[in-house]
Amino acid sequence: MVKHVILWELKSEFSAEEKAEIKKSIKTGLESLAGVIPGLVDIKVNIDGLGSSNADCMLDSTFVDEAALKAYAIHPAHQDVANTKVRPYTSKRMCLDFEV
Repeated sequence: MVKHVILWELKSEFSAEEKAEIKKSIKTGLESLAGVIPGLVDIKVNIDGLGSSNADCMLDSTFVDEAALKAYAIHPAHQDVANTKVRPYTSKRMCLDFEV
């Protein structure tokens, strides 16, 4: 199994209200990929970080293997969510992939 964890910071130009809506949209979009992408075992997005956090949201996903993770990255359904709900609104992205 392979874990794929991403932390995003939203662009500072958005208000707190806009950021709340953007985070909900990211969560809904990414979690809708469950059951759509082969090899994707689990996908969760956390948008309710504590005040001590320095990221706005976190993707925690699990894949059967590294090949499934690579296929996810280029899958059209993932690309659609990334290009419409994530990338236009984020300023920073950090990723950690590891075997479990």
